[in-house]
Amino acid sequence: MPEDKRTPAAFSPVTPKNWPKDRLYLRAPYYSKSLSNEASTAIIVKREDVPSKEIVRKPAAPYKQVSITEISSPSHPANGQHALLAAQHIPADSFILPYLGFVHHGLNENSDHEISLDRDVDVAVDASKIGNEARFINDYRGIAERPNAEFRDIFFDLQDGTVGKAIGVFVLSAGKSGKRAKGIGKGQEILVSYGKGFWAARKQSTDAQTGP
Repeated sequence: MPEDKRTPAAFSPVTPKNWPKDRLYLRAPYYSKSLSNEASTAIIVKREDVPSKEIVRKPAAPYKQVSITEISSPSHPANGQHALLAAQHIPADSFILPYLGFVHHGLNENSDHEISLDRDVDVAVDASKIGNEARFINDYRGIAERPNAEFRDIFFDLQDGTVGKAIGVFVLSAGKSGKRAKGIGKGQEILVSYGKGFWAARKQSTDAQTGP
């Protein structure tokens, strides 16, 4: 396990229902000790330096408006794995939860739980071994016609006078036509788009393994 740079209280002793026993549950970002000063300065700022219009999200683990569920449908692309469902109705444009994991340099394109945090300083978040409920959000492809949630940049309260830049999961806005005004209903799976880059990298990896 990589060393923690500044959040000794990142791990939560309380875990959500159906959390896997071989994964550690986070209540805050877990920063690599090897992060450069440039990266740390870019993604961790003093509370007073955050623009007043920005909402700083506070830890709230486990997150009550979501639930982890094992998938047992042969038609589901992630059959035999897990999904994240809405445990209650979540209105359009609402914040759901942060995407927490190991914050480190570089982007491991072979990780199924890796997301870029700041490209300018080459920092990403990997939830493959440590994370929170957000690691179970699936891509919409093969499940629904379109996603109902998306990733957005947020500020996360590190509760030591500083704030970390992070990635949050939000319900899609209603849109100009209002078609998404209902948000995500109770029991519905929360789905995002992993992006074309994610699938292109997976295809390259598969082709390399099965090539001549």
